[in-house]
Amino acid sequence: MNTQQQKTGSWLSWLASLPSTSRNKFLDSLDEEETAALDEGWIFTARPEQLPPDGDWRTWLCLSGRGWGKTATGANWVNMMALIRPGIRIALIGRSAADVRDVMVSGPSGILAIPGEPPLYEPSKRRLTWANGSTAHCYSAEKPQQLRGPQHHAAWLDELAAWQSWGAYDQMLFGLRLGEKPRCIITTTPRPMVRLRRLADHPSTHVTRGGTMENAENLSADFISAIHDRYGKSTLGRQELMGELLSELPGALFMRRDIDKHRVNTPPDLRRVVVAVDPATTSSDEADESGIVVAGLAEGGHIYILDDISMRGTPDAVCRRALEAYRFHKADAIVFESNQGGETWKVITSQLDRSAAIKLVHASRGKHARAEPVASRMEQGRIHICGFWPELEDQLTNYVPGLTSKSPDRLDAFVWACTELDLLPSFNIRINPDDGHIGNHWI
Repeated sequence: MNTQQQKTGSWLSWLASLPSTSRNKFLDSLDEEETAALDEGWIFTARPEQLPPDGDWRTWLCLSGRGWGKTATGANWVNMMALIRPGIRIALIGRSAADVRDVMVSGPSGILAIPGEPPLYEPSKRRLTWANGSTAHCYSAEKPQQLRGPQHHAAWLDELAAWQSWGAYDQMLFGLRLGEKPRCIITTTPRPMVRLRRLADHPSTHVTRGGTMENAENLSADFISAIHDRYGKSTLGRQELMGELLSELPGALFMRRDIDKHRVNTPPDLRRVVVAVDPATTSSDEADESGIVVAGLAEGGHIYILDDISMRGTPDAVCRRALEAYRFHKADAIVFESNQGGETWKVITSQLDRSAAIKLVHASRGKHARAEPVASRMEQGRIHICGFWPELEDQLTNYVPGLTSKSPDRLDAFVWACTELDLLPSFNIRINPDDGHIGNHWI
């Protein structure tokens, strides 16, 4: 091993890439002096589960709790791939451009913090370049169109479960096609999401699970004490600390078991159909999506969710898509939330189609207060989802009042559609006498 190899870390990266049996056999052959010279390498500082797994996998999915060492694992895997395969192209994809820059690249556990000769980082070009010609290109999950066209040998996706949508993941897959064995690593704290569970169950995925306490020696005692006091004995702690992929998120208004229990393939005859729109505040690439959900009302007050065509786009594009759904489903009305934009949505839609029936609604109550009655209807079995709408269902089942910071656009449109169609007055709800209520008295 020469000085240049030690400096670049290429030799250690090659060693880390070996199957575990070959790697361990080689390390056992080194004497004490040779081993001491390598003590700073990731292969010696990482825990075994943080090193590349054996086997013919395409996706390495690290589902782990906060502080487990996900970022260091992803960064060192990228660095290893860049050094042992000169000239390759790697995609770095984070929840936002700031997350890629501040966490994945220049964060305390990011790529530039790895000992040895760092790659050249050019923020204006969103690119890192290693001395051997390998490059890593930075992408934001908020701009999936950036990944249309580029091809890569490898990719690192960080905190996938926190992405607003999986559009960037889909585009990444289309471009992960260079070399003999294109691979990607995904590092994320899990959330109960349909697509994440399907990814974990896929035969080409190797899943590594881990909890916060596995990395306790690198975490402050105050941090460990604080998180265990708050989450140690809670179901949420199983997700955030133990890295468990839960079926239900504690505190969520909508339960996946209720959605699945009352799901149908096709709706019955419908009395009314509405298209509900929760418009985004802006139409920039970083803006929220505009939620667009179609729902119908059947006999007996049952509501059926027919379509989720939410999108990110200009007000004109959003109104055109809502009108397309209005015509296709032969809807009675398009319902717009008017808190953002006021009369603008009615004006634009009327200009596109003067015959369309348009209704503006204003949110005078908080999101929780609007959604709670709809969640009760879902639990009662009065709301049915027709088919599968994964992104809508993930927003519903991951919305926890007081904890969910980002506005759930699809959920809002869903709530507006159900509220518009819900004609079941409270006095028609039958009370079971066995619950302790007879006539007008409680017993």
